[in-house]
Amino acid sequence: IPCVKLTSFFLWRGNKMPSRCYEHKQYRNGLKFCKQILSNPKFAEHGETLAMKGLTLNCLGKKEEAYDLVRRGLRNDLKSHVCWHVYGLLQRSDKKYDEAIKCYRNALKWDKDNLQILRDLSLLQIQMRDLEGYRETRYQLLQLRPAQRASWIGYAIAYHLLEDYEMAAKIIEEFRKTQQVRSKDIDYEYSELLLYQNQVLREAGLYKEALEHLSNYEKQICDKLAVEETRGEILLKLERLDEATEVYRRLQERNPENWSYYRGLENALKPSSVEETLKIYEEAWEKFPKGLVPRRLPLTFLSGEKFRECLDRYLRMNFSKGCPPVFTTLKSLYNDKEKVTSIPELHASSFKLTQSPCIVADDGKEEPPTTLLWVQYFLAQHYDMIGQQTLSLDYINAAIESTPTLIELFLIKAKIYKHAGNIKEAAQWMDEAQALDTADRFINSKCAKYMLKAGMIKEAEEMCSKFTREGASAVENLNEMQCMWFQTECALAYKGMNKFGEALKKCHEIERHFVEITDDQFDFHTYCMRKMTLRSYVDLLKLEDVLRMHPFYYKAAITAIQIYLSLHDNPLTDDSKELQADTANLSDKELKKLRNKQRRAQKKAQLEEEKKNAEKEKQLKNQKKKKEDDDEEIGGPKEELIPDKLVKVENPLEEAVKFLMPLKHLVKDKIDTHLLAFEIYFRKDKYLLMLQSVKRALAIDPDHPWLHQCLVRFFKGVSESKELPEVVRTVLKQEITRLFGDSNAKSFNQAYLTKHSNSVPHRLAGRSLTQMVAVIYWCHCRVYPAECTVIYNTVASSTE
Repeated sequence: IPCVKLTSFFLWRGNKMPSRCYEHKQYRNGLKFCKQILSNPKFAEHGETLAMKGLTLNCLGKKEEAYDLVRRGLRNDLKSHVCWHVYGLLQRSDKKYDEAIKCYRNALKWDKDNLQILRDLSLLQIQMRDLEGYRETRYQLLQLRPAQRASWIGYAIAYHLLEDYEMAAKIIEEFRKTQQVRSKDIDYEYSELLLYQNQVLREAGLYKEALEHLSNYEKQICDKLAVEETRGEILLKLERLDEATEVYRRLQERNPENWSYYRGLENALKPSSVEETLKIYEEAWEKFPKGLVPRRLPLTFLSGEKFRECLDRYLRMNFSKGCPPVFTTLKSLYNDKEKVTSIPELHASSFKLTQSPCIVADDGKEEPPTTLLWVQYFLAQHYDMIGQQTLSLDYINAAIESTPTLIELFLIKAKIYKHAGNIKEAAQWMDEAQALDTADRFINSKCAKYMLKAGMIKEAEEMCSKFTREGASAVENLNEMQCMWFQTECALAYKGMNKFGEALKKCHEIERHFVEITDDQFDFHTYCMRKMTLRSYVDLLKLEDVLRMHPFYYKAAITAIQIYLSLHDNPLTDDSKELQADTANLSDKELKKLRNKQRRAQKKAQLEEEKKNAEKEKQLKNQKKKKEDDDEEIGGPKEELIPDKLVKVENPLEEAVKFLMPLKHLVKDKIDTHLLAFEIYFRKDKYLLMLQSVKRALAIDPDHPWLHQCLVRFFKGVSESKELPEVVRTVLKQEITRLFGDSNAKSFNQAYLTKHSNSVPHRLAGRSLTQMVAVIYWCHCRVYPAECTVIYNTVASSTE
């Protein structure tokens, strides 16, 4: 063998070792092999070895050094698919998915049939929802590995996500024919494949084929409940109502408390009147005498005397059993005022349970003594719901007097105080409830939530620490567990206390949780195809597409946007400048007192910092021990969120836009999204985007008070702005004429006030800022009559 060939052979063998070490997460060993190869003067600049060394260092958290090595390796060998692939992996680790896809495509130019690169490319394409590219990549993988199950399934899913259902169904059928499974055998993965195939047929609108498919392969499907539910759904679509009726009756017998089975039976029988619909449920009452759902559902469509009878029966059953969630099941009825009035009427005429604790029921049996308790519990919630908190408190206090150890009663009492506006009293009663059962995590969480609403942040953290990991602070542990309800409430509490840095930290932590949830898809792209959980996988992808519609993200985003708007309007100034301005007008004695006070405050702050530092040192020691046990951890530490840095951001509006964009795409049906968008664009002088926001808000609620303020400001802004291009000004004037008519901003405002003269929020929206302050003081701060009079006189004499 020539010497050159022998050398290249050893280099190839040596270069394989770092990649193997990387695959097995043996990063230290991988670095040793890289060092051995690069120490040879002939291969000191070997591109692929430099790239592998960079990739290994990246896994150890040394990102800057990793990027330098990989780029150096790429410059030395631009035609190496390994260098491009490694550069793509590096970009992927930093969440730069678009750049990583470009790197993978460059790698495929030099090795177009590399399976690993194609698989990595397909993962990024489905992650970024590049469905056309994903389909092409999966087709290449199918051509290269037609015997692999994942090749067929991935190609079918690509067509499914592109909504080419017929093609997806054909691919799955071709693959199914290759599977050798006997009809008697039970194979879970094959069963899931059949159910997924049936789902694709249904989404394609091929209901006859789907029903035939279900009948043919029913014995090989493990999930018998899914088979019955799917059959009922298909039969309804095919208008085979008699067969659908039989299916839903069987399902009812299996689970008489499932709401959807009763809805399916209604759709199958198609009753023409309320009486016929009620007959369906009366039959269910006879079949399932203990069933609560068949007695609850008729309350949605009944009215008048029949409604009262059914409600009476339903409530009696629940009160006799002692069923605490009965009010929750009836909450949806409170949208109908007529039905709400029937509840106290029934209490007065039918129950008469407040007079005697022992009542004889309709069947002649004596009611248990707890019946009175649950009636009082229910009525307390009822009157709280309709805004009569005083009456509600009377009922709940009577219940507590009779049974002072029932935790649910204290929970409701706390809720009543919260709805009445006394959140501190509510927190105290929730703390009382928590003291009755310190081992209940639900009550512990509720108590912490109420404390946060009352601004008692430290107390809430101590309450949560009872159930968090020992040896770590409660806040950090809750952040690790992605406990977003706690962080959302913390953000609102800090915002209420004007601690904007702390509030923004919580908002950004929630944002990071959603980024992590999105990134966690990577684990499922391969796992679900391997385990054949295809229906769940498709549901997961659809969920991830609308993930930021979640209320937790919405609350965090709204809070962050409001804070950034406040920071833009009132930028934070240096403490030294403020101190100089405050002390300029003080005498020597007052200045001496102030300095002494500041010294004491500094000492106190230093002691608190020392305690915090001691706790942090303990936590760091624990973390170091864990890292020593698992030193080969992928990725470096995340950038720390520091409140002072967050609050001193250079461009608050740009940060606000980052939180706004997901809301504009996913939460279009909420008016606050568009009104906050207007507030941002108003400060950026982007009039076309302001117009877009205003029009979207008008489509949701044209009489909203905040929207009216935005319209007036928009109108004035367009009329007063002199820097608008002529084309933009023409478009804006046309739209303003359509929105406002021929009136100006002042007459438009006056017409709005006349139209909503009986609504306080609308009247406030039509007033100036000074007038709004006066009204707020006059209504809510009557303990300061002298100040109110001054403000009122100032407003009365103003010419605005």
